[in-house]
Amino acid sequence: MRLVAHPNRVEIARYLLSRGLDSETLVPSEQALSLPAAHERVAIEFPDGLEPQLSGPDDPPDADSPLPAADAVVITWTVDELAGLARVFTPGQSAANWTGYSHQFGTFAPNIRPTAPSAHSKRLGSYRQVRIGNLNVLCFKSELHLNQDGVRRQPGTATLPVKDLFKQIIAETGARYVITTGTAGSVLETCQLGDVVVTRAAKFRLRQEFRNEPYNDQVFTSDWTIPTTHLEDAEALMSTFSNKIVEPPFGPPTTNFAFNGPPIPPSEPNAPDIKLEQDGRDLPEWHPILTTDYFEYGTTTNKLGDEGCGVEMGDAALGLACSELAEPPHWLVVRNMSDPLINGQIPAKQYLLNEQTTWAVGYYTSYGEWTSVMSAFATWGVLAGISQGD
Repeated sequence: MRLVAHPNRVEIARYLLSRGLDSETLVPSEQALSLPAAHERVAIEFPDGLEPQLSGPDDPPDADSPLPAADAVVITWTVDELAGLARVFTPGQSAANWTGYSHQFGTFAPNIRPTAPSAHSKRLGSYRQVRIGNLNVLCFKSELHLNQDGVRRQPGTATLPVKDLFKQIIAETGARYVITTGTAGSVLETCQLGDVVVTRAAKFRLRQEFRNEPYNDQVFTSDWTIPTTHLEDAEALMSTFSNKIVEPPFGPPTTNFAFNGPPIPPSEPNAPDIKLEQDGRDLPEWHPILTTDYFEYGTTTNKLGDEGCGVEMGDAALGLACSELAEPPHWLVVRNMSDPLINGQIPAKQYLLNEQTTWAVGYYTSYGEWTSVMSAFATWGVLAGISQGD
């Protein structure tokens, strides 16, 4: 039996994808991307020669220009994820200053619904060039999303302009490697808040506006060997921010409950680690990320971990795009657990308040930026290995 998602979760997805956008321009707001004060910044001790270095021209090109050439492209999605990526890849530089990108926006516009943020901003994204060792890397923040843009065609089918954006990015940069990174919901008891999954596979798990598309339930894979020599370095760097992802103390929301003691104290900080499917090291080999068209999350009872290693809202579109190319790049999904596995025993649909959804959304909005720092370090670890030919 195919389960149907609660319709409100489509709007929750769109809210989370739009969170942090300027209310007038609908591009990432400078306030949401503001840098911490100098005395609050954590020094990041990258291995010698492998720290990200800003590159590219002093005068950035116009937004209508094609993307510059790159060896690798790192793509992220929300403002929280962008802030986390910038902390690692452009430390001390606000992502609010990244170069806007709208090349050939007019060809995308008919396939973007009028109320989508990109329809207002007329942008496809923003980017910043960096170097890691001898590798030219383009960091890209997408303004298109599977859950935001689709124009309805028939019941259960809609346009997917983000797939075409992937193709355009690949064609213009000539990148040999494309990595999508950002937040995900944990579906495994072994994946705690802040842990990162790394997989060469992605599966569509669509139940709403894309449920009748022919690619639904398909798995896409990228067959290459991920370099692992710098993943331990990445985990060591992740540990320097572990104090940012301590789960909160909690208690009943009102005094009407029998429990009237002080809040249960927070958990011990999780030492975040990287879980890789390659060779079945930490996960079953080719265990895919799950891409949904609504806000989904893993619980102790829905067993999404049997299908994949995390749940998010976009990555399988990259696999689909690459499957349509004659010479696709190597691609990879690097996702952090911004919400841990939710207790399936707490109420979900019995009452007006869906406690499971409340917790899942609350975790993301509280920890999304800091857990995204973790996946940014894991992404750096992969790129550092590529740059050294590992």
